[in-house]
Amino acid sequence: MATRDLERWMWAEACALLDQADRLQQQFFDPPDARATRRAWRPPVDVYQAGRELVIVAALPGVTAERLEVGIDGAMLVIAGERRLPPGLRGHNVQRLEIPRGRFERRLRLPPGHYQIGQHELSHGCLVLVLHRVESLTGEST
Repeated sequence: MATRDLERWMWAEACALLDQADRLQQQFFDPPDARATRRAWRPPVDVYQAGRELVIVAALPGVTAERLEVGIDGAMLVIAGERRLPPGLRGHNVQRLEIPRGRFERRLRLPPGHYQIGQHELSHGCLVLVLHRVESLTGEST
């Protein structure tokens, strides 16, 4: 393995371990907002920013648009819904379950400002949201 490939692999492994540690920390130490949240799984997200635009990508394999809720609650983006077992798999014996199912909820604190949801789509097992920072009522940029 070339040195550059080894460095990339080590960096990817380190990032994966940090992500796993973060999820475990959130699972055990974050106070739940409500009873429903206590039993909910939290989809992983990537957040990108360019100027006044935020792009959020949430991994939601097998989630349909009918089972998805997205909204802004104050300074929080809320992504919630339910992932059900595909109907064709009911009655099968489970050998391994690694992809979470059931109720999910992810709350993300947004950067300062007021945002509105622009484009959103489910694509290849991911929700892709585009949020735009809007100007305040006084006409000033927030």
